[in-house]
Amino acid sequence: MTTIGTVLIIDDEDGLRNTLSHILQKIGCNVIGAANGAEALRLVTDSSFDVVYLDLWLPDMNGLQVLQEIRKLYPKLPVILLTAHGSMDSALKAMRLGATDYLIKPVDPQQLIVRTQSVLSAQEIERHRTEIQLQIAVLQEELRLLESGKPSDQQPIQSPTPSEKRFIKRGLLTVDTQARRITFGEREINLPPSSYDYFLVLARHAPEVVSYQMLVTEAQGYRAGLSESRELSRWHVHVIRQSFEIDPASPRLLLNVRGQGYQLLLD
Repeated sequence: MTTIGTVLIIDDEDGLRNTLSHILQKIGCNVIGAANGAEALRLVTDSSFDVVYLDLWLPDMNGLQVLQEIRKLYPKLPVILLTAHGSMDSALKAMRLGATDYLIKPVDPQQLIVRTQSVLSAQEIERHRTEIQLQIAVLQEELRLLESGKPSDQQPIQSPTPSEKRFIKRGLLTVDTQARRITFGEREINLPPSSYDYFLVLARHAPEVVSYQMLVTEAQGYRAGLSESRELSRWHVHVIRQSFEIDPASPRLLLNVRGQGYQLLLD
């Protein structure tokens, strides 16, 4: 089954967490669970998620604190609250702090599925819109430079320059920049063209940390702000991990360095 998104469920009730995970796995989601706030924040820092379900009452910290920390890292990451009828005041406060929506416990399976699919569909549309806007911006800049007679210094990286070596080798990794082919040991890694460009940048700089903005600039030839660069990088890193990591939810090769960027560790 094709994975339609990666979901994090934060709840200290093992039974509920496992039940929700089972429901979402049935519709094609990759689901990771966290039993407390500290574990959840570690996962959010180290991995990439499309949706977070958050219980407001956790054993080690207030769910509102968890929400605020997630918002610092990913302002646009959808966070849906899991709350009881008696906690509606807290749920509404969380909505004002940036929560996307809430579900009342006990959670209705159909509502869970509909809400998850709705959020994932909206994200996919927004990703396509952002990529199209970026492509338009790059083309407009190229047109402006052509009309002014100035050479463009923001061309997307599509193929190696004559002075660049054809093969990039890092441990078990080999990237054929001419054929745009990636192999890791005996395994061939297949990526969409745009995600390949991001991977190529990470491989060139490995094992150094590549900032979000540098990653977008070198991969797409587009100078974006920090927040926009982080969101664009996050999506392509998610795609890369799905094909590259043995366990995409617990990456060991492509790591997120909190507040800085991404690092490819291969040696």
